[in-house]
Amino acid sequence: MSDTVCHRHATLPADYSGAVGDVPRRVAERTVVRMEPRSDKLAHARSFGEVAGVYEASRPSYPEVAVSWLVKPEEVRVVDVGAGTGKLSRALHAAGHEVTAVDPSEEMLAVLRQRVPGVQTLTGTGEQLPVHDGSADAVTFAQAWHWVDPVAASIEVARVLRPGGILGLIWNLRDERVDWVRELGVAMRADKGQYTIGMDDDPKVAAPLGAPERAEFGWTQPLEVDAVLQLVRSRSYFAVLDAAGQAEVLGTVRRLLDTHPQLAGRRTIDLPYVTVAYRYHRP
Repeated sequence: MSDTVCHRHATLPADYSGAVGDVPRRVAERTVVRMEPRSDKLAHARSFGEVAGVYEASRPSYPEVAVSWLVKPEEVRVVDVGAGTGKLSRALHAAGHEVTAVDPSEEMLAVLRQRVPGVQTLTGTGEQLPVHDGSADAVTFAQAWHWVDPVAASIEVARVLRPGGILGLIWNLRDERVDWVRELGVAMRADKGQYTIGMDDDPKVAAPLGAPERAEFGWTQPLEVDAVLQLVRSRSYFAVLDAAGQAEVLGTVRRLLDTHPQLAGRRTIDLPYVTVAYRYHRP
């Protein structure tokens, strides 16, 4: 892995799903959030329990350097929201943090408990967290903030944080500045997804949380070709397609993998990612 220098009473769906040092904030590129209609979010939310195993097997974790930037060692008590199968929770737990994992999907949490023994799990949402006022040093959302009502979730996170605590947001984004990765996104029908690289807006986070620190980290995930299809199957928008729609998407992705000059004939590929992370402080 290499560094690239550079809500309160709504429902939180669970699309989320692992040389050390700080990376300077980079302002040339941003992460933009495209909010979906509420009915679409709820449909996607219901899909995640059905793909918990596929999600766990196919989705990447987060670079260690990104995790250590996101949550500092002194921020001991962490509430990981939208924790899913525990991709970020296990990295935080391994780093010595006291982690409480919160997710609306009991199926996702069941996988987390198997994979990350010793982490407390609670059913809840970003807008209604089942933890006490001022009880956390940090609240994190991995691949999940784009699902929440940002105003309601910001207020709820501030309630849970101690004074001076932080909200940490993190995304693994396929690096679609690479030609074939951009084509893969189109084949996956992910070009209308919730977030992308290269826009001008940071995620929407509301008062009382302050302005963000930002860092990004470039790395690659080695994948067998068949694992790319599993990655497609783990997406929320794929899970809500009918059988014909799913078959069409998988066929389009397979044709790209079989015919693109940079991919054809390869048994494994290195999928480029950029991990983008934000820290917001509670006054």
